[in-house]
Amino acid sequence: MCSVRGVSDPTVSASVSPDEPTGPGVERVARLRAASAAQDAATRADLEALVRIPSVSARAFDPAHVHASAAAVAELLRGAGLPQVDVVTARAAGAGPDGGDLESHPAVIGHRPAPAGAPTVLLYAHHDVQPPGRDEDWASPPFEPTEREGRLFGRGAADDKAGVMAHVHALRTLLRTWGPQDGVGVTVFVEGEEEIGSPTFGAFLEQHRQALAADVIVVADSGNWRVGVPALTTTLRGLVDCDVTVDVLSHAVHSGVNGGPVLDALTCLARLLATLHDADGDVAVDGLHSSAAPVVDLDEATFRADAGVLPEVRLAGTGTVADRLWTKPAIAVIGLDATPVDRASNTLVPSARAKISMRIAPGQDPSAAMTALRRHLLANAPFGARVRVDDGEEGQAFSADTSVPAHAVAREAFGTAFGVPTVEMGMGGSIPFIADLSAVYPEAAILVTGVEDPDSRAHGADESLHLGDFAKVCLGEVLLLDGLAARAAGGRRA
Repeated sequence: MCSVRGVSDPTVSASVSPDEPTGPGVERVARLRAASAAQDAATRADLEALVRIPSVSARAFDPAHVHASAAAVAELLRGAGLPQVDVVTARAAGAGPDGGDLESHPAVIGHRPAPAGAPTVLLYAHHDVQPPGRDEDWASPPFEPTEREGRLFGRGAADDKAGVMAHVHALRTLLRTWGPQDGVGVTVFVEGEEEIGSPTFGAFLEQHRQALAADVIVVADSGNWRVGVPALTTTLRGLVDCDVTVDVLSHAVHSGVNGGPVLDALTCLARLLATLHDADGDVAVDGLHSSAAPVVDLDEATFRADAGVLPEVRLAGTGTVADRLWTKPAIAVIGLDATPVDRASNTLVPSARAKISMRIAPGQDPSAAMTALRRHLLANAPFGARVRVDDGEEGQAFSADTSVPAHAVAREAFGTAFGVPTVEMGMGGSIPFIADLSAVYPEAAILVTGVEDPDSRAHGADESLHLGDFAKVCLGEVLLLDGLAARAAGGRRA
């Protein structure tokens, strides 16, 4: 997840137009607002309990914690009133590191059947989290939820255990007010390996396709425009990554005796990596797609402040900040294998490796982007160095259909909950499995919601959740589900 920004001025109303159906009436909203607020304390307490489970899905960490987290989520969904809840896994043939089958981390699927004539809504979130990094980088222990200045700090507090709890909260509130023939059908899918790229997601959809089928899909794994302003994410960039290895010597040699005629591998790798951007900082790989983002109120000063850019650092690239964040490719070196500084000796390093992550614009085919990146790296080998490129992850970009009725219901629901209009925004990050959902359920409306804001620091140290906005997100989901139920009761599609 990355910081998120809007694609329309949040001071301009994005509410439903007069000829569009509205959500619950004023009296109904007031009752739901009170019922939702009555659940806030329990929701927070359960969120804190989830954060205390160190459910890191990365393979180097103990998977027992992910199993414990799945079990805890299952109990929360049962307690919320879902009549059917199961902890499930999937097996992806040939996807293991040794070419064998890959067993997924446990996920949770809960279900409430749809009343006659009502749609089914799939609520997605994930209960696994990123590794915490170094404890000393955190102001408080990463798995001990701590409140400071209205924010709850802890790994997973925002990404994405708050998304899990938004679903639990909505069900706790609504299933107490809906009768057996009221409301909508609900399927909750809480994944256990989103933070490692959802390697078995395709197998999950294949093996649990019928159980996850829905008319509307709500993915609670994004964020809002800023604190106090809700948003729906309508575009996401795709992703490809690779490892590039540069070899120049068969073994390390003395840097004084041999230095000069031979450049060490790390220097050659640095020169190769420098070719990925031009003098302005734009990506210099041929064959990549880009476009212009909608006009937005995202200025450079706001972005610099939100991202923590040092004052003397000039922003890279051309075009608007929104172009560079949402509709143009971006390349970053996210890992480097070389001799650590405190272990360095006076030798020429024979081999060096880097991991390259490239975000691709909506409309770009990931395989074509990977081919273009590989071609560029091989063609720009410095001084004839041996270059090897090992392909990594690929993920599709996403662009939502904002004309569907469910999108209008969601805009109104979150706008009502926050008291200001909902913004439609792009996002520079990637959620590749959304394309998988769209492919398997092409008729489903997909809504991307979330709890994060520009200060959440998802994936980083001191990840946090704005507690005031969290309560509003929970209410927004209550109003969304009840609004979809109201449409169904009126004989209109979701």
